[in-house]
Amino acid sequence: MAMSACEQVDSAIVNRNMPKSIKITISKANLTIIQGDITQQATEAIVNAANSSLMGGGGVDKAIHRAGGPAILAECKQIVTRQGPLPPGQAVITTGGNLKAKFVIHTVGPVWHGGNRAEAEILKSAYQQSLKLAAENHLTSISFPSISTGAYGYPVDEAAIVALRAVASFLQKTTSIREVVFVLFDSRTYDTYAAALENLTGEAEIG
Repeated sequence: MAMSACEQVDSAIVNRNMPKSIKITISKANLTIIQGDITQQATEAIVNAANSSLMGGGGVDKAIHRAGGPAILAECKQIVTRQGPLPPGQAVITTGGNLKAKFVIHTVGPVWHGGNRAEAEILKSAYQQSLKLAAENHLTSISFPSISTGAYGYPVDEAAIVALRAVASFLQKTTSIREVVFVLFDSRTYDTYAAALENLTGEAEIG
């Protein structure tokens, strides 16, 4: 299927100072894929692949809470008290606590059940609701992990296509967001996202 969301990609540039990175320009924003640790990102916000309870979990969720300290959990508890558990596909924002990022945007991805329970739509919503929340708070930069591809079992190759399309589509709108970074923990996930980006844009070079 054609990737209409990326038709206006202006350029695809490899950052050759970082072997595991790709950067493309979409409208007025940069979209970068790197291999690394999302808790070390200095974008204004980082995204947490949370569970509906917002009480912390494993993987990225655990790492963000550990690095950010108790202030993040304290605000999560206030949110749950006020509005209940966070539904899949939705997002909320808290302080970044001790992180370099000023804010954490928590979103809940879908659990993979074979692809017949609206998993792709929920995953797309998780990315776009996170971006919408960042824009509503006048943020200019945000970092994402690969949502739902850990314990929730979403196949990485399929998730990468959904994630990149969702972000590319959002960036073509009028928005404050000028930088989106996908921070992928292991080389397999990085390589899968890099291949997906190359296929979707038809322009990205992989270095």
